Amino acid sequence: MDTFMIGPVSSKPLWFFAVVMAILVAVLILMIWVGWSTRHSRVEVDAQGIRLVGDLWGRRISFDKLRLDQARRINLHQEREYGLRWRTMGTGLPGYASGWFKLRNGDKALVYVTDPHDVVYIPTTEGYALLLSVTEPDRFLARLGRSGG
Repeated sequence: MDTFMIGPVSSKPLWFFAVVMAILVAVLILMIWVGWSTRHSRVEVDAQGIRLVGDLWGRRISFDKLRLDQARRINLHQEREYGLRWRTMGTGLPGYASGWFKLRNGDKALVYVTDPHDVVYIPTTEGYALLLSVTEPDRFLARLGRSGG
């Protein structure tokens, strides 16, 4: 019996494999970070405004951009017009929504919602609203009123 070897492969398939693996590792790291963020997102209030901390959608928003006179607690199941309709850029997992969403009433919103029954709604002067599931909504609203009012 005679044996004949297949000619050696060029390095192109190895580069393709390396690129695919790098993408998969990056996606895995992103998913781990998003998973961590679902448990560690927060809102910080200081003398200048609020800071959303937690994932890709976090940002600082000054008090002059918040319409604090219209801020209130809402239940997304009862006030359906504020319900999340379309995710335009964000994270949507069971029990966790963050990022940019279109609401049922057509408004744009930056959301961090974990409990749709108890959400703080804050419109802004920038053409979007904030929907935030904070652990102490009444104390949060009172703090906003003291700081930005």
